[in-house]
Amino acid sequence: MQEDVKPSLRTHIRQARQEMTDAERAGASSAIRDVLLSLPELEMASSIAAYVSRGNEPGTRSLLFALWKRGSYVLLPRLLPDCDLDWASYEGPDSLVESPRGLLEPTEPPRGVGAVKAADVVLVPALAVDRRGHRLGQGGGSYDRALARVGPAILTIGVVYDDEFVPELPAEPHDRPVRAVVTPSGFHRLPAADS
Repeated sequence: MQEDVKPSLRTHIRQARQEMTDAERAGASSAIRDVLLSLPELEMASSIAAYVSRGNEPGTRSLLFALWKRGSYVLLPRLLPDCDLDWASYEGPDSLVESPRGLLEPTEPPRGVGAVKAADVVLVPALAVDRRGHRLGQGGGSYDRALARVGPAILTIGVVYDDEFVPELPAEPHDRPVRAVVTPSGFHRLPAADS
């Protein structure tokens, strides 16, 4: 698959997400939350890097709240002008504010781009993930940079709807694979794409 396929794939997946009903989206988001909350890796994690969903992405807000309420330390990204990700702690729903780019971001002091290295688990947004862990992101490269900082023992999980877990996606050398994927139907460990 060629790199020039990515824009058309993004368009196709965004359109499919747009066509989902609110009830379908809510049901899928609840199922993903429940799968993640039952994972031993998340139960034992002292620090979890996550993100605030936006638009038609699988919803993460109830997951973030549940993790925070059970005492997990949750880091959320803050998008920098160069599209890299800084990180700050999540201190409940009232600790989020809309950024100039329209994203909900934490108001706590920034911890630096390297803070993601301390996470035990990293939840990663994606438009699609393939069986090798390659993910199709929004195209800005923010998460490829963040994942490049994460050690090989850290569980990185792509979060997608069921039909977005696909056999194969185009990948480039700078693309960083995830080690697992969660969908409403369940959790899947993936073979290392770079091994």
